[in-house]
Amino acid sequence: MSPLPETLRSALDEELGKYPQNRLTQSVERLSTRYRENAPASAPILASEADIAAYAGYRMPATYAAVHAVLTEAALRTPGFAPRTQIDIGGGTGAAIWAAADVWRSLEESTVVEQVPGAIALGRRLAGNAGDQAVRDSTWRRGLIDPTAPAPDADLVTLSYVLGELPDARRADVVHWLSAKAGMLVLIEPGTPAGYERIVEARDQLVELGLSLVAPCPHEGACPIPRGKDWCHFSARLPRTGLHRQLKSGTLGFEDEKFSYVVASRTTPERAGSRILRHPAKRKGMVSLSLCAGSGLTETIVTKRHGSAYRAARDAEWGDGWTSQSTVD
Repeated sequence: MSPLPETLRSALDEELGKYPQNRLTQSVERLSTRYRENAPASAPILASEADIAAYAGYRMPATYAAVHAVLTEAALRTPGFAPRTQIDIGGGTGAAIWAAADVWRSLEESTVVEQVPGAIALGRRLAGNAGDQAVRDSTWRRGLIDPTAPAPDADLVTLSYVLGELPDARRADVVHWLSAKAGMLVLIEPGTPAGYERIVEARDQLVELGLSLVAPCPHEGACPIPRGKDWCHFSARLPRTGLHRQLKSGTLGFEDEKFSYVVASRTTPERAGSRILRHPAKRKGMVSLSLCAGSGLTETIVTKRHGSAYRAARDAEWGDGWTSQSTVD
């Protein structure tokens, strides 16, 4: 589970409590339709303060969970990386800076660039409740994604659920712009076939630009997943509060946020030997793993006779790295 920090959850509930429940629900229904259609969730759909609050209630917990999962894996693969500065482009109400501050206590300065003034205002109010100084004292700047402007210059640059809002012809320029001065670049998209296609195109471009892939890829060769037949994506589970369930008309106490991502760095990471691409099939005395490795896609069966590898496989989850020491012939 990747819950929102308690201070953020309380502040968000307080903001949502300013509006009638039915008004928030109507806004969420429109936002949900827009999100499923993969169209921009920005102006004019965020036309009022209630719309912006509904957007934060609807998407902030899931975005936080996905970004936190990605950054946790990135930190695992780059133990020497201790970012002091972060710039989050198209950051909405700031979920990514909260996630980064939780993963890296070294952060001192966080900046959010967002085009919707109301989202900036709400994000700034929420950030004022943070325990982490980097979030509490964060800088909020109104701006567009503009590759002709100076490139974002920070140890950590993040872009979450935004590539899909850009025209196809602009994406390569945006990726080049984002990576120009970033110590580490994190790109996250919905865990759909279309989201994966955008990520894999960015992945290939980042390799061509000379950056090192940190995660999820265990290698920098061509992605072995058959294009158009399958896609690389992962999942983060997050708890739903009572108000969150009401906004989403859900009955479960949790939800699973599916996402595709790539992390690239200017330093060489400690990449996983391979990556688990599906929920491991765990049966009595054996575990079956679907893996991506430098040699391609493989299926590995781990049984009790493999000792420590079997114990590791029993604990393994979808999206985890699988080390070469754990690989079983």
